Amino acid sequence: MSRSIGLGRTLSKGAAGFLAGVAIWAGLSEPYHRTLAGPAQALIRTFESPPVTRLRAEKREIILDRDDFLPSSPRPGVPADDLDFNVAIFAALFASRRDPFSDAALRRLALGAGLLWLTHVAAIVFAVENIDATAMGEWSAAHYGWTARNFWATGHHFYRIAGMFAVPFALWWALARPEIATPEEGGPRRRKFGRRK
Repeated sequence: MSRSIGLGRTLSKGAAGFLAGVAIWAGLSEPYHRTLAGPAQALIRTFESPPVTRLRAEKREIILDRDDFLPSSPRPGVPADDLDFNVAIFAALFASRRDPFSDAALRRLALGAGLLWLTHVAAIVFAVENIDATAMGEWSAAHYGWTARNFWATGHHFYRIAGMFAVPFALWWALARPEIATPEEGGPRRRKFGRRK
């Protein structure tokens, strides 16, 4: 009975965290995307010669502009929501901790959020480079070799298919994985290596 109660509490906290994450993601996505566009642009321009890429966040998209685009040519966009909705998964996992509002838990939450932000910047870089490398027709073929095209395309699609979901779990596992419940809470006591009971 106590074990099922403990599981129920964990699930309810996770569900509350997921709903909070969805609300934060939906309500703050546009200003959040602006925090991604600048660093992603800086990273891309670091390796360009000359640096011509410009990114801006607009209506939940990262719009790709280049100084060498014709004025009349369309500006492709990256749907940023498709790259960062794992915020809700991240919030659900961290909320499922036994003590989600303790000082230590909040510090780990902040660290995890910072690392998640870095992965979102990287995801924007891969998405933009994938457009440049594969979606610009003859221009892409002239400026990107076979290896570069496959590198950017594989990285972008891997993140979309698996990485987006794996990253929150990896951060939770590394930073905030709940301890195994003690016998009083309905579970086995965590074994301490090097000691014999």
